Amino acid sequence: MLPSNGGHPNPVSVLPPYSVAIPSESGEIGGMASPPFTVALIQDGVAATKAETLERTIASIRAAHARGAQVICLKELFDAPYFCKALDLERFDLAEPIPGPTVARLRAVAEELAVVLVVPIYERQGAGVYRNSAVVIDADGTVQGVYRKMHIPHDPLFEEKYYFAPGESSAPVQPAGARGPAGEAGGFMVWKTRYATIGVLICWDQWYPEAARITALLGADILLYPTAIGWHPAEKAEWGEAQVTAWRTAQRAHAIANGVFVAATNRVGFEAEDGTGGIEFFGHSFVYDPFGRPLAEAGTDAAIVLATCDPARIEETRRNWPFLRDRRVDAYAPLLHRWIGPRGD
Repeated sequence: MLPSNGGHPNPVSVLPPYSVAIPSESGEIGGMASPPFTVALIQDGVAATKAETLERTIASIRAAHARGAQVICLKELFDAPYFCKALDLERFDLAEPIPGPTVARLRAVAEELAVVLVVPIYERQGAGVYRNSAVVIDADGTVQGVYRKMHIPHDPLFEEKYYFAPGESSAPVQPAGARGPAGEAGGFMVWKTRYATIGVLICWDQWYPEAARITALLGADILLYPTAIGWHPAEKAEWGEAQVTAWRTAQRAHAIANGVFVAATNRVGFEAEDGTGGIEFFGHSFVYDPFGRPLAEAGTDAAIVLATCDPARIEETRRNWPFLRDRRVDAYAPLLHRWIGPRGD
């Protein structure tokens, strides 16, 4: 059992395997939580060409499937170098429509292997409209839809505002033929797949507790964060360890505060950019359980990170730590302001 909410949490408590009875619509206790599912994170870099990167990725998907993976998440902008390090008009040519050739190829793989794929790519939604997107493909090869990154950074070597429009916060348009999300609020979405209800957020989104909270409230079993985060080599000695710790801590907090599984897939390797020091992508992909404990973690090398997630732990954690129950939803309207300030400002 988890510690009750009457005392301080014990970060080293061990949960045995268990099942949780879930109330039915009539209010009677009966039935069971959804069965466990196995998630895989493909932590890797990019090859010399987009085509070669796609083939390597498919090989990794097959390897993950062979190890039992059912839900497989790729890194942010998986089939290209992280091209946002500089402003270059020709780099818009890396984008493709959804559906397009990359999605078509991975739909076939998903159907063949009966796996759910989260495929983050550079989307050309229309002439002059480009997005940092993630396609959700169900285990039958159906495109469920697309999540488009809501928070767009602007930082040295992370010039994303030049390349991406943010996702819409109201009635986001889905590709033709897509099944659509199981739930949507404010541009955040969940997808009911064969194996789990998943929420997808992308990289910079991971620093915003509001995004995690809304997606958890939509009913996600797991929040998946495709990511491209790394070190400026000149800063690594002084800030490297602290940056990784901050990145992991922010998302571990999302898991604990929302009682939900959280996973992030990062890229690895050094990517050069003329006139700069380039970026060393630091990997360290992970899966946390609803209590904030690591189920699986990677280092800085390419890896397939696997973890089995039991949705029963969500119910058990939230019963003992009822943070969602105790929210004062009537008191949070000030969050709609970018800044409040002390009285008199």
